[in-house]
Amino acid sequence: MHIDALIVGPFESVCYLIWGAERRVLVLDPGADPEAIRARLDAHRVELAGCLLTHGHVDHVSALSALLEGGSAFWAIHPRDLAWTFSASNRLPPYYETPRRPASAPRLLEDGQAAAEAGLAFRVLWTPGHSPGGVCFYFPEAGALFSGDTLFRGTVGRTDLPAGDGRQLAASLRKLAVLPPATRIYPGHGPATTLDDEFRGNPFLKRPAPGRG
Repeated sequence: MHIDALIVGPFESVCYLIWGAERRVLVLDPGADPEAIRARLDAHRVELAGCLLTHGHVDHVSALSALLEGGSAFWAIHPRDLAWTFSASNRLPPYYETPRRPASAPRLLEDGQAAAEAGLAFRVLWTPGHSPGGVCFYFPEAGALFSGDTLFRGTVGRTDLPAGDGRQLAASLRKLAVLPPATRIYPGHGPATTLDDEFRGNPFLKRPAPGRG
């Protein structure tokens, strides 16, 4: 699996391009700068298959509509975030205006859902806390987890935003902690890390007790 990380927007969100042998790309969290994302697609000579959203915050979705315009690529989001993502409550002036909703209907993500798109198999893990419909995407064959704003290197997503919930985030982290320790973590901001490194250096993530997972 090929992974290309592109930092976009004033909040330096990480947009990921993921593809395999089919050279059809899944774009995760197109948060801003659609022209830059399209240029990266062209540079790799790959075709956009669809967009996966880890959550609905404006800095992770603002390029979505422009990226999908004029094509047949799909987009997918958890219904609990779809409820507010394209509303005025999600604008953040002067940095971001209300995100424009794509013309096509979304695919709705579910906890535990197994999917195969563009020749890549992954599982959806519902990880609320930072937002009510936050999810992570786990690609078991590649040993890769795209964690959105749930888990970062050395810290976790904030819970003081509207609909944030610290207890839910703690439960979500316990769900992630049972993945293989060698799992590579690709967060929504900042550098990549591994689950094992986070067990050693992240005060919010605890190694599961023996016998779990």
